[in-house]
Amino acid sequence: MRTRERERERERERERENKRERERERERERERERERERERERERERTRERERERERENEREREREGGGGGGAERERERGSVRERERDRERGEREREREREREREREGEREREREGGGGGGGGEGGGAKRKR
Repeated sequence: MRTRERERERERERERENKRERERERERERERERERERERERERERTRERERERERENEREREREGGGGGGAERERERGSVRERERDRERGEREREREREREREREGEREREREGGGGGGGGEGGGAKRKR
C-alpha cells in the first residue's frame, strides 16, 4: 500500500521535474532567439554605418572633383543623397515592422501549439466543443 503511494509520489515528482526541464529548455530557446535578433540588429547597424561611410566618401570625392562652380548641380546631388538616405531608412523601418509582425505571428502559433483557450487542448477555442 505505502510503496504504491511512494511510487505515485515519485512519478509525480518526475513529471514535475520534466515539466520544469521543458520550461527551462523553452526559456533557453527564447534566449537564443533574442541573441540572434540582437546579432541581426548589430549587423544591420554595421551595414548602415558602412553605407553612411560610403556616402561620406562619395561626398568627399565629389568635393575634390567639383572644385569651383557647379553649385546648383552639387546641391541637387546632395538633395538626392538625402532622398536616398530617407528612402533607405523608410525601407529599414518597413522591414523592422514586418519582422515584428512575424515575431507576433510566431508567438501566436506557439500559444496555439501549447493548447489555445477554452475547449480542450490542441485545437484552440473553436465552437465550444469538448467542454
